[in-house]
Parts: sequence; C-alpha cells; structure tokens
Amino acid sequence: MINETILGYIAATCTTCAFIPQVMHILKTKDTSSISLGMYTIFILGVFLWMTYGFIVADLPVMLANAITLLLASIIWGIKIRHTLRRRKLTECED
Repeated sequence: MINETILGYIAATCTTCAFIPQVMHILKTKDTSSISLGMYTIFILGVFLWMTYGFIVADLPVMLANAITLLLASIIWGIKIRHTLRRRKLTECED
C-alpha cells in the first residue's frame, strides 16, 4: 500500500512537470497563437487558490505543486499577454 503523502507528491510532480514542455516550446518558438488567454487567466486564479488552500491546511504537496505550476503557467500567461499586446499595436498601426 502506498502512503497518501507519497501519492500526493507523485501526483503533484506529474501535473506540475506537464507544464515544462509547453513552457519550453513557447520560449523556443515564441508562438502563443494557440494559447487561450482566458483559459490561462482562469487557470492561474485556480492554481493560486489551490496553493492558498494548501497553505491553510498545511499540505506540503499541494503547496509546492501549485506554487511551481503557478510559476510555469504565469510564464506562459505573461508571454501570451505580451504577444497579444504586440499584435494589437501592429493592427492599430496598420489602420
């Protein structure tokens, strides 16, 4: 039988590491056209709330996983916002 804390760490590692390939791809290609800004905004809020919950209940796997996921998702979100603003600026200049 596996300890529930170990299970939590394994689950946290899997879900958090799932963002690394996406971050690496976006940093390499600079392409965020297929990323939904609305989805990432809501997702980041949810991850922040899960992290806060982890602090409230003192659950280390929840705290750590969501803190790291928040960082990774925020990188994607920030790049998406920058690219969106650049596209809008270029569109305005063309008019």
